[in-house]
Amino acid sequence: MQYMLLIYSDEKAQASVPAGAMEERLAAYQAYTKALQTSGVLVAGDRLANGTSASTLRLRDGRRQVLDGPYAETKEQLGGYYLIEAKDLDAALDWAARCPGATYGTVEVRPLWRPTS
Repeated sequence: MQYMLLIYSDEKAQASVPAGAMEERLAAYQAYTKALQTSGVLVAGDRLANGTSASTLRLRDGRRQVLDGPYAETKEQLGGYYLIEAKDLDAALDWAARCPGATYGTVEVRPLWRPTS
């Protein structure tokens, strides 16, 4: 089964992380990504640009409404994701617990939707 690991963090707090600590975080992500690849569970993954670059679109009465930035009013923003193949939720949660972002942010684990037969 495929699961999305959605990584949320406080972008303002991230901006104040010292350069040395940021290098350590990046190295931790590189190691984590390598572990996912080596185990064969990684399907896809990437870091997202800052939330201020986002656009949120809604269609209302046939008209587009576009808002700058993410729509949600929250401290934590979606900063990246991994799509993994795991045997079950427990295995996906084990991988999420190993994600560096879990130590300073939140990792949401969500299965991909599959229609029932």
